[in-house]
Parts: sequence; structure tokens; C-alpha cells
Amino acid sequence: MPHATAPDGTRIAYQLGGRDPGNCHGGRGQGGLEGADRNEPPLLLLAGQSNNHHWWDPVRADFEAGRRTITLDYRGTGDSDMPDRVYSTTGFAEDAVAVLDDLGLDRVDVYGTSMGGRVAQWLAILHPERVRGLVLGCTSPGRTHGFERSQEIRRALAHPDQTARDAVLVDLMYTPGWVARNPGPYPVLGDAAMPAYAKGRHLVASNSHDAWEELPSIKAPTLVLHGTDDVFSPAANAQLLADRIPHARAELIPGARHAYFHEFHSLAGPLVDRFLRSFG
Repeated sequence: MPHATAPDGTRIAYQLGGRDPGNCHGGRGQGGLEGADRNEPPLLLLAGQSNNHHWWDPVRADFEAGRRTITLDYRGTGDSDMPDRVYSTTGFAEDAVAVLDDLGLDRVDVYGTSMGGRVAQWLAILHPERVRGLVLGCTSPGRTHGFERSQEIRRALAHPDQTARDAVLVDLMYTPGWVARNPGPYPVLGDAAMPAYAKGRHLVASNSHDAWEELPSIKAPTLVLHGTDDVFSPAANAQLLADRIPHARAELIPGARHAYFHEFHSLAGPLVDRFLRSFG
């Protein structure tokens, strides 16, 4: 598995998927992207807090008709290094840039969900030249101005029993009817192999996110997606972000909870794909 090296020396594992168009977009790195389609750049997919690239496994193929997809394992997850030092959403964004640099990619489309949406905000803010199109899913601008989950949910997620915590998280992610038809395993419940300190570092990074003041500087056309029944990251955050980011629009998926991109992928996937193919 290829790795990129972040500015602080941390090795970040990344994965490639999709069809090689055979005419790569500025590729010069070890990942085999030489000669990508200049009209449809690769799509960088950013997962949620304390999750690795497997977050995207059920839906990755939805975006791979004629383009490459790129995922990564955040530091502290998967096959990436796990330094016990401060993590941040800005730092995760710089890790993503290290992956793009390793692949020799100047510009990509970016789709981040949950904490990945927070990381994607910083990627578009700090490196506008690297982001052609931006999709922010089930995310928020941060605690200072965003709508937060209830204290009841926070207490339930802090239950000392892992099985109880997982049951709460499944209910926040998916509708009961879908869970009854799809008994799992679910790829969005966190990287089980993460050390406890790394989980804590991820939690602090996500909770400390605050991009409110910088959001108006985002230049990339932006689609904001959210499930109407999401209480993990309340759906009111979608319009809040769309109003704050120039050239952004919000789309709500009726009846969906936090993992709308998985349960409702037959609706969400085409929405994302059409948006990203609507400009060039």
C-alpha cells in the first residue's frame, strides 16, 4: 500500500480505486495515476471521525465510472502512522495535501462526510488551487456557530459498554427499517484497531473544528448534503453552511440519518456525481 509523508514526517496510507482513464491529470507519483482524464479529475473521499478508508467501501463504486477515487487512512487509523500528538482538522487537511503531492495531482474534486466534511472545508480554504469541486456531507462549521447534537446523545455515546455505544451509533447512522434488512457489519462505526489515545485525539480534533470565519473564502463550487432526520450532526447545519459559503447550495435527503451516503446511496451518489460533472 502506498504512503505519503506529511510535513511532520508522519506516513499517511492511501488507496486508489476506479477506472484508469489512461490520460492522467498531472500524475507523477507512485500511485499509478499517470495520464488521468483532464476533464474529470480524481475524487478525494474523506471519511468520518475515528474511521479509516473502509468508511467508503459500500459506495465507492458509485463514483468510479471514468475517474479515479482516492481515499486515505487518517493518522491514527488504518495503515497510517499513529503519533501520540495533537491532531486537528487543519492537520488532517495537510495530510490530504501530502497524498495529492505524492500522486503528483494538482487539482481534484473533494467529497467529505461528517468529520471528513470539516477536513474538506480546510482543504478548500487553505489550498483553493487544489480543489475543483467540493461536496460537504452531514457536517458542520464547528461548535461555535454550528448546531450541535444533544447532551442526551453525547451521554449515550459515552456509555462504558462498547456494545451499547455501537447500538446507539447504528441508530444515529441508519433508519431502523434499513438496519432490519441489513444486519451489518457496518463500516461507519470506527476503526476497531485504533489505540485509545488516537480515538481521543480524533475526538478533540473534530470538536475543536471552527472554520466559520474562513468559510466565505472558499472558491470551489460547493454542494452541501444532509439527511433531514440526522440528529448526530443536526440537519440545520446544511443551510447554515450553504449560506456561509459562496456559490454553495444545500440538498436535503428526506428521511435520511447521518449515514445518508450509505443507506440512501442510490439517491445521494447520483446527486454528487451530477454536481461534480456539471462544471469543468
